[in-house]
Amino acid sequence: MDVGSALALEKVETMEIRGRDLVTGLPKTITITSDEITEALNDTVSAIVDAVKVTLEKCPPELAADIMDRGIVLTGGGALLRNLDKLLATETGMPVIVAENPLDCVAIGTGRALDNIHLFKTKNSSTLRSRR
Repeated sequence: MDVGSALALEKVETMEIRGRDLVTGLPKTITITSDEITEALNDTVSAIVDAVKVTLEKCPPELAADIMDRGIVLTGGGALLRNLDKLLATETGMPVIVAENPLDCVAIGTGRALDNIHLFKTKNSSTLRSRR
């Protein structure tokens, strides 16, 4: 969290970490760099970028137009990865913003949906239950 980034940083940051050396089994302290963390995250970040691109390709045109106007909003813990928003904006050509409270978005949205659950009920809800 402290030195990780989706893109290489202009100024390389370092951090000391402690753990157990798997060879000797003894405690050890090493210094890691932000570049090392960025490289370690590269495959995962690439998978996220690819998933976003595939999802956008499958979007109906009217939804894609709304996303282009309003932008992509990042939520959850992954949104806290430094420069992920910049990378996604570059790769998709769309505006990308990080939600104000990315870790709380799902809980807040679920609460709002439950407050308005009557809006989600349809005439076919009994039909849907009978199909289960």
